[in-house]
Amino acid sequence: MKRVYNFSAGPSMLPEAVLRRAADEMLDYKGCGQSVMEMSHRSSEYEGIINSAESLLREVMGIPCSYKVLFLQGGAATQFAMVPLNLMNKNKKADFVVTGQWATKAWKEASRYGETKVIASSKDKTFTYIPELDPSSFSRDADYFHICMNNTIYGTTYQDLPQTGDIPLVADVSSCILSAPLDVSRFGLLYAGAQKNMGIAGLTTVIIREDLIGSAMEITPTMLDYKTHADNGSMYNTPPCYSIYICMLVLDWLKNTVGGLSEMEKINRKKAGILYDFLDHSRLFHGTVVPKDRSLMNVPFVTGNAETDAKFVSEAKAEGFVNLKGHRTVGGMRASIYNAMPVEGVEKLVAFMAEFERKNA
Repeated sequence: MKRVYNFSAGPSMLPEAVLRRAADEMLDYKGCGQSVMEMSHRSSEYEGIINSAESLLREVMGIPCSYKVLFLQGGAATQFAMVPLNLMNKNKKADFVVTGQWATKAWKEASRYGETKVIASSKDKTFTYIPELDPSSFSRDADYFHICMNNTIYGTTYQDLPQTGDIPLVADVSSCILSAPLDVSRFGLLYAGAQKNMGIAGLTTVIIREDLIGSAMEITPTMLDYKTHADNGSMYNTPPCYSIYICMLVLDWLKNTVGGLSEMEKINRKKAGILYDFLDHSRLFHGTVVPKDRSLMNVPFVTGNAETDAKFVSEAKAEGFVNLKGHRTVGGMRASIYNAMPVEGVEKLVAFMAEFERKNA
């Protein structure tokens, strides 16, 4: 069996142990004679799966009991509308920091429902840094303050969170959730597409403080009201059953194989350190992000020559390093090194890069 090193930004690679367990249980989940793909979401077997997924997520992330965990559909992009529909309900105002494509889309979507203010943006330098924030510029009457915590396309991440006081901080954490410990109590709401660090496409997880539920705008469709899903245990309609099951397996792997998020962070820092150290000393490759704002998950880099970039991507693929081509809006290369990427994968990539440099620099 040939397995490549998959550096895709999402859907991303899964831990091999998770894939093997899912394969073992594909036809018969725990002796019930059914696949998770075909069992009723109202069955006792599936109730055990979704309850276990929530329990593991709460334990691994240390989620306070005053927060609801919702397993939803529609991708993180649907949250660009759900958040303002549910939270922009008092003063019809929200603040945004624009640090990339997804933060831009969240801001523009929210602008359809109320008054939005861009507190800061890094668009002037192609989103290669996280802008410094001046708390005096924050709106005192905003209903929430939105950030994209890790920017998948551009490879930047927040090292320090905005101090928003009583105004709920909302964060898109799609590409950094479960990569390191996170103080959930600092946020009013967190949302994440699962297909990067939590599992497979089809599941979006929302972690929301209970007092922010129940005041959606009157125009809010039933399916876009957080209360609908909170009141029904994420099963108002058929949930993304198999995606939740895979998420459960990933969380079990994080807890019982990795040893929790503190251990996961150590591994992620080691991987990122290996790659960034090579880029900082390379004669051919260089990173594109301001060093202090570098992501542990997504590492964009270039050679400075489009033809050389294309040659590298092609030769890397032939050697089993796939999905290294950078996003179409940036170019160059990008290595997404999520939780499931082993240290060995990064070490072998760097060895290949060194050999490519020797031949092409």
